[in-house]
Amino acid sequence: MEVEAAPAPAPAPAGPRGILQQNRQFLDFFWDIAKPEQEVRLAATEGLLRYLRASEQEDELKYTLKRLIEGLGATREAARPGFSLALAQVLQFFEEIPLHTVLEQIKEKHSLERVKKKLFRNAAFGNFFGVLALFQSGRLAKDKKALLESVRLLQSLAQHHAHLRDLPRKTLVDILSEIPETVFEEVLFSALRADLTSAFSTPEQLHLLLVGIQKFPGVLKPSKLKMLLGSSAIITMENIPRLVEVLKTAARSEKKDKNLPRVGLDLLRVSVKESAFELFWKEAVENGLLKEKSGPNSYMCYRLLGSALPLLSLDQLQLVLRGEVMRNYGDHVVSAQLPDRFKFAPEMETYVDSFLEGCVDPEKQLAVMIGFSTLTNQGYPVVPSFWKVVKHLQPAVLLKYVDWLKSMFLRPDFDCCLDFTTSRQKQNQEKVNMTQHRVVRLRKWIIARLVSIIDNPGKKGEDLVMDIIRFCFFHAFFETKKPTSEIPETESLASVPLDGQSHSVAANLFFSLLQILNSLSVLGDTAEAAALREKHVHGMTADRNLWIYLVVQYANVLLSHGKHVKAVTPFTSEQKAAWDRMLLSLENLQKKGKESRSVEVFAFQHLLLLVGIHLFKTPAETMDLLNDLLNCIERMFDKKSKKKKTDDEEPEWVEVIVEILLSLLSQPSLLMRRISKSVFGRICPSVSKRALHLILDVLDPEQDQDEESAVVVMEETDKKKKTLLEDTNEEESGDSSDDDSSEEDGEEDCEDENNNEDVDENFRNQLMNVLQAGNALGGDQSDEDVDDETMLALDENVSALFAEQQKRIQAKKDEKEKMRKEKILRRDFKIKVLDLIEVFLAKQPENPLVFDIIEPLLVVIEQSMSSDSGKQEQDFLQKTADIFTNHLCRAKQYCKNVGDLQEELHALMESLVKRASKHTDSSVALYYFSVSLYLFRVLKGNVAREPATPLSPSKTRPKSSEGSSAQTGQLSDTGCLDLKRVTRVYQEALNGFLTKRKSALTGSMFCDLFNRFPVMCKPLIDTVVTSVTGGARQHQQAQACMLLQKALQNRDLKLSMTEEEWEELIRESTHQITESLKAVSEFKVKVDHEKVIKCLELLNFLIKTVNQQKLNVELAELSRALQTLSQQEGFGKSVRLDGLYWNVMKLLGFAYAPQKEKAVARPEHAPGAEPLKRKKKGFLPATKKRKNRKKAPAEPQENGAESGREAGTAAGEAAAWKKNKKRKGGAGKAGAGGPLPKKAKGSHGKGTQGTEGKAKKKKKRNQTQAQKV
Repeated sequence: MEVEAAPAPAPAPAGPRGILQQNRQFLDFFWDIAKPEQEVRLAATEGLLRYLRASEQEDELKYTLKRLIEGLGATREAARPGFSLALAQVLQFFEEIPLHTVLEQIKEKHSLERVKKKLFRNAAFGNFFGVLALFQSGRLAKDKKALLESVRLLQSLAQHHAHLRDLPRKTLVDILSEIPETVFEEVLFSALRADLTSAFSTPEQLHLLLVGIQKFPGVLKPSKLKMLLGSSAIITMENIPRLVEVLKTAARSEKKDKNLPRVGLDLLRVSVKESAFELFWKEAVENGLLKEKSGPNSYMCYRLLGSALPLLSLDQLQLVLRGEVMRNYGDHVVSAQLPDRFKFAPEMETYVDSFLEGCVDPEKQLAVMIGFSTLTNQGYPVVPSFWKVVKHLQPAVLLKYVDWLKSMFLRPDFDCCLDFTTSRQKQNQEKVNMTQHRVVRLRKWIIARLVSIIDNPGKKGEDLVMDIIRFCFFHAFFETKKPTSEIPETESLASVPLDGQSHSVAANLFFSLLQILNSLSVLGDTAEAAALREKHVHGMTADRNLWIYLVVQYANVLLSHGKHVKAVTPFTSEQKAAWDRMLLSLENLQKKGKESRSVEVFAFQHLLLLVGIHLFKTPAETMDLLNDLLNCIERMFDKKSKKKKTDDEEPEWVEVIVEILLSLLSQPSLLMRRISKSVFGRICPSVSKRALHLILDVLDPEQDQDEESAVVVMEETDKKKKTLLEDTNEEESGDSSDDDSSEEDGEEDCEDENNNEDVDENFRNQLMNVLQAGNALGGDQSDEDVDDETMLALDENVSALFAEQQKRIQAKKDEKEKMRKEKILRRDFKIKVLDLIEVFLAKQPENPLVFDIIEPLLVVIEQSMSSDSGKQEQDFLQKTADIFTNHLCRAKQYCKNVGDLQEELHALMESLVKRASKHTDSSVALYYFSVSLYLFRVLKGNVAREPATPLSPSKTRPKSSEGSSAQTGQLSDTGCLDLKRVTRVYQEALNGFLTKRKSALTGSMFCDLFNRFPVMCKPLIDTVVTSVTGGARQHQQAQACMLLQKALQNRDLKLSMTEEEWEELIRESTHQITESLKAVSEFKVKVDHEKVIKCLELLNFLIKTVNQQKLNVELAELSRALQTLSQQEGFGKSVRLDGLYWNVMKLLGFAYAPQKEKAVARPEHAPGAEPLKRKKKGFLPATKKRKNRKKAPAEPQENGAESGREAGTAAGEAAAWKKNKKRKGGAGKAGAGGPLPKKAKGSHGKGTQGTEGKAKKKKKRNQTQAQKV
């Protein structure tokens, strides 16, 4: 620790008392050292060292040692390390202090023999931290006497394990690690001889011996070990039982810490050094520690395995990775998948990750990867297929690992695998072909492992990626007939033929691979690859080819080699023709890539490749889709077809593309969803009205009732669900699940139960008929009259009837479940379709078709808010509302060519505002009102930001300009907006909001209108002003005040008026506020306070405006109304109301007068009255003079403006008297402008003076005592 020199303090008087009196800062160091904050302790230690070095006072150094030694046994646990560190630093800087003397002081101060039982723990810690301070000072190895005494003290402290645990033994080990070999041999060997001899007794003593062997090999030679232990080596067959017991003890001691005991790691190192690792691992670990089935022992074995990886040779690695510890670890991984189980797999991954990162031997890296990959449970490896440790593999090792995976896929070799079966699996064992079962499970993991290698951030080349792509694609859709060198995948035949399940799994994982390739960054170290990565290009190679295009090329090569390979599902002639046609279209698109439509060409090329590759997975479904897409692309890019006149019934190419994209979105594939969004973003400029309505029709709630909807296919629901379960990488994170509709399930279950409770009347009649036919309902007949045959026939009929009824009930349940799943798929599809709406609004905000989106989105929002919905419905509503608000209403760009749509947009705006006014839900009305403001901005056509841009002539116009010119300036900026018509619409809405008792509109909506479009302030300001008193209720009046304040604060409103109009508006506003305040008679409910608060906030602005602009507005009536207001019942209950009230009163010339009784505020300096005379300090107030002592004080005036000179003088004298009282300690606090409050008991006179005298005496007495201390 570096310590800077501090200025030398003044010399201290001799003796401890002199030290205490000299500098309080010196004593504060010790208080800070004991604080729990580490930063404070370190700063105090540094400050103490600087002080001691600067002062050079022997008394202070002695006092420091005394205080630090005392603090070593402090009761607070945080203080002990602080004093120990400070003592170590002091001993390090002041080497003249003998360590032996300090140690004696420590032993004397914290003597274990003389200490009371209650303080024994603190004394033990005092000794321990004292030795720790000596060791941390760095001088202990130089002082042999102090070293020996410290070791002996630690040995004695080790007996008190209940208090100190293994801290003394660990400190002994640390001391051994720091001292030289000669000191150990001369000083400590004899002292530690007993501990070394009994090394196999405890883990701490064994650890001490192991550290000594590694640190001092010249001292602890085999001969001395023979003398100490009876054997010349640690790892011997005779010592194995004792080593096992020590390891078990260490495992139990580290149970809570979940760490490998240090003795275990040292045993590993010593066993490798003694060339006895095989003996140690087999006998001590596998046959000893692992045999006892307990958690701590097993976890210690796993930690020994992970820690041993960097220490072992290649042969030793093979031994460990093929041993029983690995098998037991695999059993743990499989069993720990159950919830609430401790999982060791993350810790093992950390061990392997650290080993692979630091290992430079490629053979060891490959051995560890293969070792963990061959730990299988019934053929399936226990490590996850996405194991991220592969990122540390060297490129050559990664290639060998991939080759090994492919070899195991084709020729599974379970002899090299460490396969196991859990006890639970043995109990539930089914009679299946275990060999085939294990092969299928292993191949499934290998394909997933190959796919995840591409997704892993490690170093890999394009050749490796393409090799994995070819391998996965070939074994997903093709089989080898005859090997050929042109197709490397055919040269290695599978020892066990792939079955249909393996092909299906490989196909699903291959399409997951396509998704990874689509988001894969450009690979390679070339400059071109680096440039593409900087541009965030994904899904392409360094030579700008799409990865999926390379896949299609490889697929075409396979299809052209019919003699050597065959498809798992061969193409029909029509499908083959569609494939060839697709390839031809791709060539044409590539030729057009250099034209102006290169972006569109790229998008269609990507879409065509994706649809074409799906021919191998679902040929029947993809066939029609591919033909439609090909026809559409040909019509789009064929110039001749554009010149020909097409029939009206034939859809445009963009409509066909939209239908194809909607069909792709219905599939559970994230890749399909992303590519659909990308392609739609390219064709947005060409989207027609009919094409857009194809998308909007999907969002129509009425379409949900259509049973023939193309969105949800009833027969394929189960297949899609299976696909979602198998292909987890393709599954979209936002897709719905059964959990999303748990509320709906609960409701439907309740309905089912209610339906079951209501017995079907037809079933009742049928049961009655059966019973009557069997004479079971005979009135007078007994059971003995019915023979056995009749009863058996009756039982059969009743059973058949109940079985039929049960089938009907089950059929109803199945139908409801089917409808529920269809609803989930339909809602999920709509969520995906919203992506296209979002893309269109982002890409084409200036397109007039944007206006067609308004109504459908509003219908969706209103429908979703009015229905009881689950989580999926809420997600749908949230996304719709987000698109509507952020991408439509708040869009930065908008359509600027609306000349032909003026009437339609005006009518739409009028309809939206009226519907917002008539709505019952404010949250829904907000969306209607917000989109009306969007239409307002479109019609107004203002490009600059609305609030800051003056809507009238520039500021340089003369103040005397007429109001008509200002209004003309505003009208000239309204663009296509019909201001009169729009004003009428919003004025009706504003009237309804302020005059009706219930309205879905809110004040914030009109505030938004005024802020965004100040041109509406002047036409609507009269309505707002009259509503201050004419509002339907107090809430509406408060909202009117708030709107009026917002409008008046808008500078564009003033610019649109003449000075006379502005002054008249301020005068009328003040008058309305005055009348509104006069109408207030009480403060009982919250709305009363709300109204007055809004009025006072508005008054604050109005009065400031009058004073600053010097307007001719009379405020006398307002002052009287405010004075009367303060006398109303319940006025002083609101702190905010009281503060606003006095702010306004100060602006009117009244002083703040807090008081306990209600009183009328009096003006501080009313107009017409002489200013108050300020009394000089030291003069006796007039009321204290003998001649005026019996005179009554002047009566307060209601209006300060009417008071004369005498009233002002009297008020001034009273104020001066109160000021003097306050300065003398009295309780009077009333100002000159307000009436005097009632005097509290004891606020003046002798009682006050007596209390003040007592306080002064007590304070003086405390200061004297502090100085004595």
